[in-house]
Amino acid sequence: MIDLVGAPGSPYTRKMLALMRYRHIPYRVHWQSVRSGGVTKSSFPQPKVPLLPTFYFPNEAGTLDPITDSTPIIRKLEQDYESRATIPSDESYAFLNWLIEDYADEWLTKAMFHYRWHYADDIEKASAILPRFGGITTSDEDVAPISAFVRERQIERLSYVGSNATTKPVIEGGFETFLGLLNAHLTTSPYLFGQRPSSADFAIYGQLTCLALFDPTPQAMIVSRYPRIYAWVEVMEDLSGLDADEADWVKDAPSPTLTALLSEIGKIYMPYLVANAAAVASGAEKMSTTIDGQSWEQAPFTYQAKCLAWTRDYYKNLSTDSKAKLDKWLKETQILDVLS
Repeated sequence: MIDLVGAPGSPYTRKMLALMRYRHIPYRVHWQSVRSGGVTKSSFPQPKVPLLPTFYFPNEAGTLDPITDSTPIIRKLEQDYESRATIPSDESYAFLNWLIEDYADEWLTKAMFHYRWHYADDIEKASAILPRFGGITTSDEDVAPISAFVRERQIERLSYVGSNATTKPVIEGGFETFLGLLNAHLTTSPYLFGQRPSSADFAIYGQLTCLALFDPTPQAMIVSRYPRIYAWVEVMEDLSGLDADEADWVKDAPSPTLTALLSEIGKIYMPYLVANAAAVASGAEKMSTTIDGQSWEQAPFTYQAKCLAWTRDYYKNLSTDSKAKLDKWLKETQILDVLS
């Protein structure tokens, strides 16, 4: 039984809970509490960086190690539990899964944060409900200052995430393009890589639990224009009854709809990663670049510079045959230019 601390409003918590339900991995989730500094049980050690969800794995000393990054947690679970894997068995597709999972975790989250803390209706709903997740019985009087604190802190963080007047057209236009591409793919396949979900599916699902199910502005757009996506998010929440077989992974070259999504990642996300990494390396206080012909500027993000380095290392260490397949599959995208 794996213990974790999370929150219903956290897309990464939702990502991991849905993945563990699908994989039949027993867990106990302890909801973050406003009365205990964010952690439900005092016996849990604090992570170095307090992020959600926080998983607690036993170590050789018999104590618990707090781990907060969903991507390495998923890879650890893949090693610890063999059945119902969420990493495609084909090495080339495993790399594409990594790439799309990273895009969801690090780029789609910009849209999630932007819509939630930019528009008045979304701000009002989030600031009213998010604090109550951690204290259902908290009085309205006691929750009011917590709501104000959450609202002010998150709005201040918009610039850190990359949401501002300059980037708004890129974030919103890119998100609408993504919705169209995902909708097109879901007309041909229920998941990204065939008839069973991957960790990239769960990463996209996690962000969409906010954008499709919770926040009023993007939800209205998705319900009116992409009801298929709304339905997909609801279904993804619990796939514990879905049968999983090795034959369910796609074996052929990526479909045109998946290739189109990869092309969008090459056009939007990869140039951002390169510009951000350069800004981090130079010690710049602000990163300015052009994405899809539009201006982008924000404070550099050190973690996402690491994401680019990890992705390049992953590609570099692939087998010759896998690289050859990927080079063929990705030749029409801008992804290869960044990887090499």
